[in-house]
Amino acid sequence: MSLTVAVAGASGYAGGELLRLLATHPEFRVTTVTAHSNAGQPLSAAHPHLLSYGEMELQPTTPEVLSGHDAVFLALPHGASGAITAALPEDTLVVDCGADHRLADPQAWADYYGGDYYGAWTYGLPELITSAGRQRTELVGARRIAVPGCNVTAVTLGLQPGIAAGLIEPADLVSVLAVGPSGAGKSLKPNLLASEIMGSASAYQVGGIHRHIPEIVQNLGVAGGPDATLSFTPVLVPMSRGILATSTARLAPGAHAGDVWAAWHAAYADEPFVHVLPAGQYPRSGDAVGANTALIGVTVDERAGRVVAVSAIDNLVKGTAGAAIQSANLALGHPETLGLPLNGVAP
Repeated sequence: MSLTVAVAGASGYAGGELLRLLATHPEFRVTTVTAHSNAGQPLSAAHPHLLSYGEMELQPTTPEVLSGHDAVFLALPHGASGAITAALPEDTLVVDCGADHRLADPQAWADYYGGDYYGAWTYGLPELITSAGRQRTELVGARRIAVPGCNVTAVTLGLQPGIAAGLIEPADLVSVLAVGPSGAGKSLKPNLLASEIMGSASAYQVGGIHRHIPEIVQNLGVAGGPDATLSFTPVLVPMSRGILATSTARLAPGAHAGDVWAAWHAAYADEPFVHVLPAGQYPRSGDAVGANTALIGVTVDERAGRVVAVSAIDNLVKGTAGAAIQSANLALGHPETLGLPLNGVAP
């Protein structure tokens, strides 16, 4: 018998992607969708492409509406889910796609987000390298899961094999990302208007202020780089979805360029959704659109003495909704890959 599911924030991009993927999942049945300003409207007004949901109506996002389901997926702005989740039953699987439960350090939350701190949940990046193996073991049986930020996933997966293998220095990491505007949500903002972004690229939140930085550093610390420092620069580009992250790091003393590709390949050889490309090949952001896959190309810049890792994900799938469902599968004892697309959409 399928499990009943509520999706909060269902009118947004992440909520819509959750609904698209859940529609074909054999073990989940969406029975409730909620929103804030769009409550009372039909779901089809926000997502006319989701035909299988018929005339479902968006309900208010309250603990009372969300309670009584087997699983609740939250796609809410940061600061909006903490109070709601505190009121949900402990035996309900709650998967938060927002930032409220990602950071283990309360000071990092205060520095980059501010407001009430609601504590860290089980982290929803199954492929994260840990001292005990992989994060997926922690997700089995979990009832509170925090999904990583989309940029965080791209950079973490790109760099962590080198950290774990001791091939790169955790200090002086640099990541520059080409990011589609859907990662900023559906709210109307002048800098996200088509007339502003078409034919142009623009850096934003430059100089160490982006909120995903402490989360990336936290992950790389778990992977074996406790003193990681990161210069992180996202660049808004005119593609609706996708992330292409180019991350570089200094080769560690005694490390050899010949070991780099082998280390990345070995790290992900058994991962169903992370694929290291053959030596000399690098992904395009479009190759991952619609799929729950992360594609990685890695090489060494011999003259600069730096490893270069290029990673591509769909920010709404592997970066958000796909990661949420992948983690929920593990929590509930389903096959990790159940209901998740491996193939992308092209052109």
